[in-house]
Amino acid sequence: MKKEATKLLIVDDLAENLRALEAIIRADDRIVLQAGSGEQALALLLEHDVALAIVDVQMPGMDGFELAELMRGTDKTRHIPIVFVSAAGKELNYAFKGYETGAVDFLYKPLEPDAVKSKVNVFVDLHCQRQEIRRRAEEQEALVRQLNAAQDEMRRALRMRDEFMSMVAHELRTPLNTLYLETQMRRLQLERNNMAAFGPEQLQRMVARDDRQIQAMIRLIDDMLDVSRIRSGILSIRPGWTELGGLLRRLVGDLARQASDAGCSITLHAPQPVSGWWDEFRIEQIVINLLTNALRYGGGKPVDVHLNGDGKQATIEVVDRGRGVPAHLQPRIFDPYERGDGNAAPAGLGLGLYISRQLAEAHGGSLSLRSKEGEGSVFVLTLPCGEAPEL
Repeated sequence: MKKEATKLLIVDDLAENLRALEAIIRADDRIVLQAGSGEQALALLLEHDVALAIVDVQMPGMDGFELAELMRGTDKTRHIPIVFVSAAGKELNYAFKGYETGAVDFLYKPLEPDAVKSKVNVFVDLHCQRQEIRRRAEEQEALVRQLNAAQDEMRRALRMRDEFMSMVAHELRTPLNTLYLETQMRRLQLERNNMAAFGPEQLQRMVARDDRQIQAMIRLIDDMLDVSRIRSGILSIRPGWTELGGLLRRLVGDLARQASDAGCSITLHAPQPVSGWWDEFRIEQIVINLLTNALRYGGGKPVDVHLNGDGKQATIEVVDRGRGVPAHLQPRIFDPYERGDGNAAPAGLGLGLYISRQLAEAHGGSLSLRSKEGEGSVFVLTLPCGEAPEL
């Protein structure tokens, strides 16, 4: 780091005295400011951080003593050392008055260059030491703030870990409990030799219920595995030629029943085919996360999906008209395990949006949010069309 030049102020109403004093105290690492009056000196003192002020006592208008009193009465300048200079004889006792007004030294004209240099060097060194102490104190304060922030983040991470383990147990227990109860009911029917309970229609319903619970557990486990792969840097992307319009039509159709159960509809706006090199499975994973979020938070209002492309980039927007994301939650909405506030938190592990953004970035794209509380949300997935992989 380049050392900052030390600033010195010399005050005298005679230009030749200023030039002579400046010639004595100047150095490569110093800036010498000159003032021809007390008023000019005050203006410079308020503008610059000065290490030392060398002030002539006898000046017309505001004299050196008056300038010193004003300096001592101002927060910015009261700490600046003042050295008085006078051509008057010692019998006038100016030195005593100078020390009363806060001077640290008193010099008589004609000045002895070596003595002046020595005194100025002492004050410059003291100023540099104070600056270094201040700099180190600021660094220590910054370090303390960083440590406090790190402690807060560690406490948050520990709290989230505990909450995550609780969520995992809860989310897995729900389908497991359902399967367990189904098993107990079937055992009871078998013990009663009630084989009518296992007719073709009943078996189909049983298998469908079992499949839903098993798929729920598989999704939870897959999400946790994806997070582990992302953090380990081994998440794999296998791009292939993909047409997004067809993919979106299929997903909207697949989620039509879920949308109906939520009391809303999903409308796809895809005016033209948009194709590129993407991992179809991973893009499907992103879109399903966005659509299920829109159904969950949409408040039963219609959800729109917009697809656009220009040959270089594709954009998918998922728009809901629900309650929106509060401003204070938006900066961390894509964090892992983020599930909202208190009672408003939904079921799930809070991994969907985190995984979706990571998958988008793994494709060289992005996933962002525009939302205003009470006016719904727009999630924007942007994907570069990419190039065919080399064989």
